[in-house]
Amino acid sequence: MNTEEIVAALLARGETLAVAESLTGGLLAATLVEVPGVSRVFRGGLVVYATDLKAKLAGVDADLLAERGPVDPDVAAELAKGAAQACGADWGLGTTGVAGPDPQDGVTPGTVFVGLAGPAGIGTVRGLRLNGDRATVRAQAVAEALKLLAEALDKR
Repeated sequence: MNTEEIVAALLARGETLAVAESLTGGLLAATLVEVPGVSRVFRGGLVVYATDLKAKLAGVDADLLAERGPVDPDVAAELAKGAAQACGADWGLGTTGVAGPDPQDGVTPGTVFVGLAGPAGIGTVRGLRLNGDRATVRAQAVAEALKLLAEALDKR
């Protein structure tokens, strides 16, 4: 399912989407808004690049961030849930990871987690090990986040 098909599926269901992005830095939202008519399903998003903003704006547990750092599967899940809650959306996507070229807090570049939160408690996190330069890792993270949402929509 491509981005246009995801938007059409959300529209057909009368459901909405929001995003909370770290390593993708707004690229996920930018990819979504390339689709004409997306305003009927896309509520908005948060770019929470700084760790403290993950807690302050997206509602990620501050203790979790202090214990494990921002690149963690549970952080991705909480980003997704926080995006949906903050923006009043049915679905939320969250992205966190290290795009590179350097490690962050001992985490190697290409380590990415994408999270999904949805209606009726649907929630999934996918851990990824991506290869390539910074732009490639970010683009692949966006593609994987959209794939995660597409798979969930296909199951419903």
